[in-house]
Amino acid sequence: MTKPLEGIKIIDFTHVQAGPACTQLLAWFGADVIKVERPGSGDVTRNQLRDIPDADALYFTMLNSNKKSLTLDTKKPEGKEVLEKLIRESDVLVENFGPGALDRMGFSWERLNELNPKMIVASVKGFSDGHHYDDLKVYENVAQCAGGAASTTGFWDGPPTISAAALGDSNTGMHLAIGILTALLGRDKTGKGQKVAVSMQDSVLNLCRVKLRDQQRLERVGYLEEYPQYPHGEFGDVVPRGGNAGGGGQPGWVLKCKGWETDSNAYIYFTIQGHAWEPICHAIGKIEWIDDPAYKTAEARQPHIFEIFNTIEVWLADKTKFEAVDILRKFDIPCAPVLTMKELANDPSLRASGTIVEVPHKKRGSYLTVGSPIKFSDMKPEVTASPLLGEHTDEVLTGLGYSQQEIFNLREVKAV
Repeated sequence: MTKPLEGIKIIDFTHVQAGPACTQLLAWFGADVIKVERPGSGDVTRNQLRDIPDADALYFTMLNSNKKSLTLDTKKPEGKEVLEKLIRESDVLVENFGPGALDRMGFSWERLNELNPKMIVASVKGFSDGHHYDDLKVYENVAQCAGGAASTTGFWDGPPTISAAALGDSNTGMHLAIGILTALLGRDKTGKGQKVAVSMQDSVLNLCRVKLRDQQRLERVGYLEEYPQYPHGEFGDVVPRGGNAGGGGQPGWVLKCKGWETDSNAYIYFTIQGHAWEPICHAIGKIEWIDDPAYKTAEARQPHIFEIFNTIEVWLADKTKFEAVDILRKFDIPCAPVLTMKELANDPSLRASGTIVEVPHKKRGSYLTVGSPIKFSDMKPEVTASPLLGEHTDEVLTGLGYSQQEIFNLREVKAV
């Protein structure tokens, strides 16, 4: 099957998570992604949080599927020469080095543009160029704090809280992939490459837009009616933490189910939408609430919202999270079980759709990883194992026109 990005060659100068998440997505869709790594060590995640001695860690394997690995010492003249040849033949270079690192290597934007005017240079940054923090080193949790996620996550009587979802890293990678694809389409029209940059702060903030919405509403009216603090609590001048409340104007909460005393994930998320109020009342056996003026409208219900949730928890007490959802779905009530990583890993629907895949690896054996979250009618991306360090060095060099003797010489000077 022909994949849409076949014929696009990408130099992957990224490491850890944000950049590799971007290039892995493009590799799934057919791009020839060549991961350039330091001889002898490679991406630092190859040995971080190892569970099998002397095998690449899952941290690496789950972010580098479908790629090739080229070991190259770009500090050596011979390594620089190889990289120049690769740049001339490639479409995109993706990097997440610290500020100025490419310039110090001798590959400034001007030099890259000279070598290949059609080259797209895509960068992951902590903060946008010119930002007053643009010299700060940024990791996942730093980005969540700088982008507004932490200040609006958690409970109102506790500290700011970090999300387990990679809002700073993988989210930034997804944004950068969109930028690269847009630049490639633009190049088709202009014939010219360009620089593309995405900052981790900007990417987190982009996902927090409803909280920016709420900040403006708060400044205008002084309260936020969908937050648990309304109507009895007090609001300050910044968007508060709302616990498990829904962020879209529909009251919701995480509610206990049967077994919560011993199972910390025996919960469901339950949402109360206006059009679903009557079905909710039927589902939980509170028919009298349907026409009761104290409950009939969303405005009337808000002062009683936790009383309502407590009543639903009583109804849930003899039902597992799965039994509860199976009942509620028949009433078209928005809800979901709180699923663990173990439950997701073994979910037959996710396996069937390719969202979670089992991949054979030369040294690890089989391992689970995520597949493409994007589904197509005419393409099912195949996920292959991450490369061993330097596994494709000879293949890449041969493709650049190097003879076996020249490859041997590069190894002798330890340039590859």
